[in-house]
Amino acid sequence: MTAKNQLGYFSLTVIVVSLVIGMGIFGTPAKVAASSGTSSIFFAVWLTGGLVALCGALTYAEIGLRLPVMGGYYRVFSECYHPAVGFTVNALILISNAASLGVVALIGADYVSDLLFGAPSGTLFNVTISIVAVGLFYTVNLFGLQTSSRTLNVLTVIKLALMLLLIASIVRGVTVTPHGYLESAGSYNIEKEGWLTLFMVSLVPVFFSYGGYQQTINFGSEIQATNIFPKAIISGMIVVIVLYMGINYAYTEVIGYEQMKNASAVGALLSEAWFGTIGAKVFDGMMFLSVLAYVNISLMSNPRVMYAMSHDKVLPAFFSIRNSKTLALTGGLTVFSLITIIITFFGKGVDNILGFSIFLDSIGMSTSAATIFVLRYRKKNSENIKGAWTRWTPFLAVIFVLAYAGIAIAVIIDKPFAALTGLILLVILAVVYFIFYHRKHL
Repeated sequence: MTAKNQLGYFSLTVIVVSLVIGMGIFGTPAKVAASSGTSSIFFAVWLTGGLVALCGALTYAEIGLRLPVMGGYYRVFSECYHPAVGFTVNALILISNAASLGVVALIGADYVSDLLFGAPSGTLFNVTISIVAVGLFYTVNLFGLQTSSRTLNVLTVIKLALMLLLIASIVRGVTVTPHGYLESAGSYNIEKEGWLTLFMVSLVPVFFSYGGYQQTINFGSEIQATNIFPKAIISGMIVVIVLYMGINYAYTEVIGYEQMKNASAVGALLSEAWFGTIGAKVFDGMMFLSVLAYVNISLMSNPRVMYAMSHDKVLPAFFSIRNSKTLALTGGLTVFSLITIIITFFGKGVDNILGFSIFLDSIGMSTSAATIFVLRYRKKNSENIKGAWTRWTPFLAVIFVLAYAGIAIAVIIDKPFAALTGLILLVILAVVYFIFYHRKHL
């Protein structure tokens, strides 16, 4: 692979940021405010989530150095546990990611409709806009990693600039009142539930607002130099933490902590602080930009997992087809895009059957981070491990693994049916593996 087809420090940092910052930060804080009970707990959970994410970033930085391969999130399960684990976990994640991408594309169409017409549009409009968005970035990714990465750089820099603008709404010295609230959402009281319960309940959405950076290891073999990986993933997460803390502070200052509890579209309210009545339109444009960046990074990351699985013959050889000139992963990219487009025809209701994805993600995060101990025991690519920071990664990994194991337990308690669904699907995929693919590894 030539240097022009590899990722430098800035591009990899942008990938980290793009994998984490989606649309959630513009709505989730309102729900966290309602569940946290007090502003002190509210900021404490966002800071705790950031610190745990930093532990994870350092852990995955070493994992990426020890296993610098394409589709690394599949490889760590396959090599450190068993190919069956790699297949079952990643096959389910791929299905969930394609469904989530389809839903996000439809949500993006809603923002376009509000921007253009000031009201929701019909199914035909939403599906058309979704297909166009996926088709556009399918084409971009066909031109190879350099083109898709540069496109992502531009989208993300604009998005981060707009986030900084929203944070700077503090200097306006105005208060914006929410226009509506989520009617079905509840609120917690510290005198009734106690601070520890509120803290733990609030951590679940916060942890997943910080998630996504683990997928950076999918680009392991496409980085210009091994020392870039830890710098990029740590820098990216520091950027995310600073922005998250900043925008949450802006929410409490411009909207008010009590007023923002379960408020709808809190991000749009910060935009109104700058632009008044047209602020909602500006926010619509910003959100669609976020959707485009999410579509692009999803089409960059997921086909790389498919490629690695195909290379191990747990997916058909079609998924490892590459363009000889651009090195684009045409096989996996085409299938993942088509699945996403098909899902858009089923509507956003698909998201309701993906409740197991939170449980699956927490299990995946905990077990994938734990592979650092297996890789260290095997002394895998130890020559790549340099710097004093690596002496702390085992301790940081323990914190991270226990934190996400705790989240998995919390999901089981809160949504037992969703967790059971996830476990059943994993068992079904494991059976599929041993029936159809196991012999290929004998």
